[in-house]
Amino acid sequence: MGKIRILRMGWHSLDNWFKLKERGTTVSTEIMAGITTFLTMVYIVIVNPGVLSKAGMDFHGVFIATVLASIAATLIMGLVANYPIVIAPGMGLNAYFAFTVVGGGDVNWQTALGAVFVAGIIFILLSLTSFRYMLLDAIPSSLKHAITAGIGLFIAFLGLQNSKIVIASESTLVTLGHLSEPMTLLTIIGLAVSLVLMAYNVKGFLFIGMLITSLLAWIFGLLHAPASIVSLPSGFASTAMQLDIGGVFSNGMYAVIFTFLLITLFDTTGTMLGVAEQAGLMKDNKFPRARGALLADAVGTTVGSLLGTSPTSAYVESSSGVAAGGRTGLTAITVSVLLAITLFFSPTVEVLAGIPAITSPALIIVGFLMMNGLRQIDWRDLEEAFPAFLIVILMPLTNSIATGIGIGFIVYPVLKLIRGKRKDVHPIFYLFAVLFFIQIGFFTH
Repeated sequence: MGKIRILRMGWHSLDNWFKLKERGTTVSTEIMAGITTFLTMVYIVIVNPGVLSKAGMDFHGVFIATVLASIAATLIMGLVANYPIVIAPGMGLNAYFAFTVVGGGDVNWQTALGAVFVAGIIFILLSLTSFRYMLLDAIPSSLKHAITAGIGLFIAFLGLQNSKIVIASESTLVTLGHLSEPMTLLTIIGLAVSLVLMAYNVKGFLFIGMLITSLLAWIFGLLHAPASIVSLPSGFASTAMQLDIGGVFSNGMYAVIFTFLLITLFDTTGTMLGVAEQAGLMKDNKFPRARGALLADAVGTTVGSLLGTSPTSAYVESSSGVAAGGRTGLTAITVSVLLAITLFFSPTVEVLAGIPAITSPALIIVGFLMMNGLRQIDWRDLEEAFPAFLIVILMPLTNSIATGIGIGFIVYPVLKLIRGKRKDVHPIFYLFAVLFFIQIGFFTH
């Protein structure tokens, strides 16, 4: 009887905290929803360290930072905001960090982490005020969709390059690679497997696709089993508290900070609103407890920079958990617990991340999914469509997300002014355009 009474008290405590009955859900439903979300987004613990290690960062340090930053932000989302939304280092932002900020410039990863930290602090301050929404309103919806799609094209191109499906060419800059090469062929097979799983709406198709590709890589002798499947977390000190904030200002990395901030602002806000609407948690078209939800991501970005990873973002994969019945923060808590368990699988994750055929399909498919917003752009309207086109096409071609955004932001108000529609442009947006013009014209980053 005593045990039954304790269980009842525990259930009532959960119900009171997460409002399970009010939202029409149960503990078991929330746990299953959390497992579903985890399977759809856990690929990031493999892909993110693999991407950031290309910037010279220690794989194990980034792996631990990725998991801990995700846990910290997701716990805040679950316990404070009570939403079934997961936060983790964002795809696209990690590629921008590794290949544009570090790989394409004269700064090291420590300074890049400093830029993430500064952006995170500004993010926290904005989340405490209404100015965040003013910034979001200042950016035309066509450019918001273009930025997301451009980042998608950027990371898809990265996946094609990593797998050597696309290779460099002296005459045409890029060309089709040698598809018969073992790693390239395996990438194509892995991509096909993931697409088939995706077509049949298999939950966690990216992660399952990775596992199947890993098995094929092992069979074909392209993957060697790790010395141990699990181990205690190690290497954390190599990335934790290594950021260089002073270098951010000495290198004039203001556009980098702005890019981190801008993408995180509307990407996270858009994802949160979409997932909350899907879960039926919007009230009178408003986002309840918005401050706690926004702070979760802002804190995640800031903590992540201190631990050693790129900015965090709300994951659209959270919608899979909502589809499975998740309605409260208990779903997010479940994901956090499962993420904590992955900390002990560092040897296995390192081996998987070192095989391009395993990670590249995820980059390509996520890139494809991010292109969806292009259908929201009115391509018949030159003033809206051409700046959007420039953003999308220039991100991969210049190997710089910031450059693509900057040129699109400059051209947009110019076209509006030429057409005599200066009042259609938010005053803050003119400031954005001037800042990007100065940055692109006179500074390195």
